[in-house]
Amino acid sequence: MHVVTGEDIAELISEAADQVEELVRANPEAVIGIATGSTPEPLYAELTRRAGEGLDLSGLRITCLDEYIGLPAEHPQSYRHYIAEQILEPWGIDPAHTVLPEGDAADPDAAAAAFEDGITGLGGVDLQILGIGPNGHIAFNEPGSPADSRTRVVDLTAETREANSRFFDSIDEVPTQALTQGIGTILESRKAIMLAFGPGKAEAVAAMIDGPVDEAVPASALQDHPALEVFLDAAAASRLVSGDPRSTDAG
Repeated sequence: MHVVTGEDIAELISEAADQVEELVRANPEAVIGIATGSTPEPLYAELTRRAGEGLDLSGLRITCLDEYIGLPAEHPQSYRHYIAEQILEPWGIDPAHTVLPEGDAADPDAAAAAFEDGITGLGGVDLQILGIGPNGHIAFNEPGSPADSRTRVVDLTAETREANSRFFDSIDEVPTQALTQGIGTILESRKAIMLAFGPGKAEAVAAMIDGPVDEAVPASALQDHPALEVFLDAAAASRLVSGDPRSTDAG
């Protein structure tokens, strides 16, 4: 695990984008795993800006971490809609070059298995973008998720539904279940980039980096990832035992 910290989020985003660009130039058909949510949006915006300056992202193959159960792809809060809006359209990627979970499938368990098989069919993920929840969750792997878990149906905790209710008209509209890549699936990505900003992530970041590998902190399993880059602003890094260095190795 390599940790980079700094005061300037824009600079951190630029450095993360440099790593994505390096992969794209080396392998224009690389498989990129997309994390949804607000934290990675500046990274996607920076890559879109670079695409406008000549970086060709159109050959990439795209997958993602998770999807709500029960929402159709066209629902504005479905993650398939997010990926179409934030990634496929601005980067010029053919939707046929995606492997995404079908949250509105009649058989969610079969959809989970098909999604896992689809990732394998792509040859695995070359670069996975990640975020971290305040309780240490990654994707929808909540505390207690086994480190060897695979893609599956999960029940969303009350805390997660409450946190995500800001994207819906009311908490009653927030789905109660989701499909998610398992921690074991995520660990098979060849490289991963995690972004975490703000004081609300500080405790989870410290537990992930400085604490033991513990199912109570799902992200701590990333200590075993073969190539993880973590980009933190000073606030998110504020509780690290190692303090707030500009760049450090951990794990």
